[in-house]
Amino acid sequence: MNSYIPMLVGLVVAAVVFVVLVRRGSFLRISGYFRETQEELKRCSWPTVEELKASTGVVFVAIVLIGVFTIVTDFAFSFIIRHFFT
Repeated sequence: MNSYIPMLVGLVVAAVVFVVLVRRGSFLRISGYFRETQEELKRCSWPTVEELKASTGVVFVAIVLIGVFTIVTDFAFSFIIRHFFT
């Protein structure tokens, strides 16, 4: 029986919080937020497949360039530190 007490206390606390939120109208505000978000998403202009592919390509190239820059910079600093400061 003692192992059920924390679970029962948790359920009672959750029920009290639920009742308080319902009385304050918080759930209505949350549902209103989701409704407004859905309406706003309908007004958005979504990219075409071609635009999405082009953007994905640009992101991929940028990631590769940043990776290469990071590797080159790391090797350069490692070389400088190894040969001039040791």
